[in-house]
Amino acid sequence: MAQKVCGPQVQKNLFQAWGIEKPPREEAAQGAPVGARASSSSPSPSPSGAWPGRKRRWGGSDENGASRKPVACPFYKKIPGTPFTVDAFRYGAVEGCSAYFLSHFHCDHYGGLTKKWCRGPIYCTALTARLVKMLLSIDSAYVCPLELDTEYVIDGVKVTFLEANHCPGAALIHFRLSDGKTYLHTGDFRASKSMQLHPLLQTGRISLLYLDTTYCNPKYKFPPQEDVIDFVVRTAQRYLKKQPKTLIVVGAYSIGKENVYLAISQALEVPIYTDASRRRILHSFGWPDLSKRISSCNQSSPLHVLPLASLQHENLKKYLETLDQRFLAVLAFRPTGWTFSEAAGKELDLIKPSSRGRVTIYGVPYSEHSSFSELRDFLKVNPQTVVTLLVFAAMFSNYRIIFFWLVSETSKGNSHC
Repeated sequence: MAQKVCGPQVQKNLFQAWGIEKPPREEAAQGAPVGARASSSSPSPSPSGAWPGRKRRWGGSDENGASRKPVACPFYKKIPGTPFTVDAFRYGAVEGCSAYFLSHFHCDHYGGLTKKWCRGPIYCTALTARLVKMLLSIDSAYVCPLELDTEYVIDGVKVTFLEANHCPGAALIHFRLSDGKTYLHTGDFRASKSMQLHPLLQTGRISLLYLDTTYCNPKYKFPPQEDVIDFVVRTAQRYLKKQPKTLIVVGAYSIGKENVYLAISQALEVPIYTDASRRRILHSFGWPDLSKRISSCNQSSPLHVLPLASLQHENLKKYLETLDQRFLAVLAFRPTGWTFSEAAGKELDLIKPSSRGRVTIYGVPYSEHSSFSELRDFLKVNPQTVVTLLVFAAMFSNYRIIFFWLVSETSKGNSHC
């Protein structure tokens, strides 16, 4: 293994990283175009964080039904010195792009892909490729699956996919150019020590790191995923011992959180019920131990998987009523980092459930994104430049301060805003 190259780590914001002029702070805060003057009538974000008119920025039609061209692809979705983009499908045919990379199959990353896609090859993992073809009906001729930990040469650039520890099929993407520069795009990821020690990240210095900073706040201190899963299993067993007719519900996205309900199924030795759409997705993974546990009968198993957004007391009460007295109570788990409580911290037994009538809901900090401390540890790979992938959040000063501190705190050199 080559000796690690060390040196000062320089943090740059998105504009500095690409050598273009940074807009005035007021313009950035209001989302105004570079060079435009922010006015008092500039839109402000709603309490939910959505900007008025945002849904129209990807093209489509305006209020009068007139066709709109998609906006230009943002520079932070382009890999410099290459004809590549990552997760950039909303922007029409990107000028100069000969290869489109997809980090994983979550809609905020594949948005813009439809069955009419004909703009160029899509490079992704084999599992993601199956989902792209099956669920989006993309022509197979455009879908190019790549194996993990295998180096490919694409348009003269060495490309390697690494495990991202996010959802099934998610990958970090490592690019090595002919001039020796290396770029790492994390997509969405949950950093780990083994990931940090991957030989590709220990050989030479990463020139530019595109970093998932979803939980860029020191208050987020997630327990290991294994500890959260163990807590969920123990809690399910305890409730079933008290009331054997308890329905166990796990909330999940279309893909993601599989390890939580698979562990419950293994521990309780029960099948997993979910709807036909999710069953189709789960079978496509090619995981034998998961596939053999999937059931199409909602009465045959005390373990059901439902959409995460549906895990509300009233919804679960109504769901219980549809099961014809098969179950007498519901124990539901919402496995997401957003449920993390500073009061409980990593002491999972301090988590207080929300109970109402026959429905009990636990929010458990099972995250498939990195905690703040995990981001800090991952930055020990010592990249020259770090770019946050949460550009919207970077508009706000508090986020910028924390992000800049995160990067400079792990650096032996200077941090630049």
